[in-house]
This record gives sequence, C-alpha cells and structure tokens, in this order.
Amino acid sequence: MKLNISYPQTGKVKTVEIDDEKRLVPFYDRRIGAEVSADTLGPEWKGYKVKITGGNDKQGFPMLQGILCNHRVRILMKKGMKCFRERRKGTAKRKSVRGCIVGSDISALNLIVVSRGENEIEGFTNVVTPRRLGPKRASKIRKLFGLSPEDDVRKFVVRRVVSEKKAKAPKIQRLVTAERLARKAAYKNELCRRADNSKKAAEEFQEVLKAYKQKKLAAMESLVSA
Repeated sequence: MKLNISYPQTGKVKTVEIDDEKRLVPFYDRRIGAEVSADTLGPEWKGYKVKITGGNDKQGFPMLQGILCNHRVRILMKKGMKCFRERRKGTAKRKSVRGCIVGSDISALNLIVVSRGENEIEGFTNVVTPRRLGPKRASKIRKLFGLSPEDDVRKFVVRRVVSEKKAKAPKIQRLVTAERLARKAAYKNELCRRADNSKKAAEEFQEVLKAYKQKKLAAMESLVSA
C-alpha cells in the first residue's frame, strides 16, 4: 500500500511504500476522518498521529465519505456530490465509488499529520516550502497581518513577481469599502422607489377601474329604466 502523508505546517508530502500487511493492521477497518498512530510505519514515525483523509482502491475508484462499507458500491450521484461532474443540467448518474472504511484492497491512502512525534524526519518536518500565492479573502489578509477593521487591506495584498517589470496581485474577495456600502444603499433605495411607484400605479388603476364600473353600471340602469 502507498501512503501519501502530508504535513500542513511545512507544506511537504512524503510517500511511503509498505508491503508488510502487519504494519498496516492499525489502519484497517478505520473510517475517513479517524486518527491513527503511525508507530507501525517505522522508528522515525514514533509518536506521530495521522488522520485518514481519503484513498483509492487497486482499480482507481476513490473512497467517498458517508458510504459506510469496505467495498465498492454504485450510487446515484447528482450535482454537488463529490466524485461527480454534471454533464447535463439536472441529470443524475449512477457511478461506482469505494466505501469510506479502509480495507486490504486499498492501494493508496491519503493521510495528514495531526500530532508530531519525538523524531525529526529529514526533508519532511525540517524543510518549509513557501507558499506561491497569498490569501485573497479580506478577513484572511487581516488575520495574516494582524490588521484591525479600520485598516486598509489593499495595501497588504501579497504580490507575485512575474518578471522584472511585472507583478500580479489577486482580486480581494469580500472587501467592504465605503463605495460598496454606498452602492448597496443606493440599490436598496432604488428598490424602495420602484415598490412605491408600483403601489401608486396600482392605486391609480383601481381608481380608474372603479370609475369605469360605476359608469357602466349607470349606463345599464339607464337602459333598464328606459
């Protein structure tokens, strides 16, 4: 079985090939999201604790969270579900997926380190890979630089140098500015104005309709009396 172990604090991923079934016993019959001790992987993994995040069986079918079995099943999938891309709007399709319980037929298992052990693993825990891109969301930029709500986030956007004369910056998402608040207030005022105009037009129409009915009724009464 191939184990893909990731360490978010350094951004590194280490692949471990294990052929001995006895060393994989702690992972069997565990679900996606379960935390398992990694002591059986080797002496360098002593004290480490990993969490199962997914995997594939020997035919390449992915494990799907919520399917409580250790074999392959065919389920009806629709838009919004994992392992499925909608080809035509509104259509569902039956596809084969692997259950979320680990078994001996799994060929690749994805793990993430949640608790570090005693030993340092060379090239995995002692080397940090810098992130290529900075955050886009305004709240995450404030959290990264410790900014207050009054500070201007646009000055702290992480720019990426493309060439000597060119740099790229992401478009800030969920940025609340005075211009945006003014646009929102203007839009609300426009909606209120449209509602008032519709109400006035409806009242005028009812008055015209009432006058027409009275006129028609008077004409009918005059015909009857004649």
